[in-house]
Amino acid sequence: MSFRLAAYAVCVEGGRVLLALHVPPEDVPVWTLPGGGVEHGEDPFDAVVREVAEETGCDAVVERLLGVDSRVIPAALARAGAEHQNVGVFYQVRIVGGRLRPEPNGETAESVWTPVPDVARLRRSSLVDIGLALAQTAPATGHVPPVPVGGLIQP
Repeated sequence: MSFRLAAYAVCVEGGRVLLALHVPPEDVPVWTLPGGGVEHGEDPFDAVVREVAEETGCDAVVERLLGVDSRVIPAALARAGAEHQNVGVFYQVRIVGGRLRPEPNGETAESVWTPVPDVARLRRSSLVDIGLALAQTAPATGHVPPVPVGGLIQP
């Protein structure tokens, strides 16, 4: 089984959410939250700020921890063909500077502010739904009901 710790930014301002178009090599583009893997020895709090800057070109500050999602993806559904556990730490962030741009030499083709109601029509990662659920409900435990594992949530 493989394991990944990741930090994700949920930035909702004026009824819009900041999304990044992730274009992995030899895969289908998908809208997701800015964020990604926490490097060895890195604090997830610092990782989310770094990931927002790398993927979007924007400077972010963390406002609060929203919650943690842990899921095991069965081998049949995992990209690598082996069971995989992903633990995602979701933070509410605020953009304080910078300009949206593609990720240089990376897998983020563009970043955009998207009206929250329009998100349902996008081909998106389940991470977007988890992040928005955490931001909207702010559960005291930081836990939302599981979003089904199975790849992308389709409208």
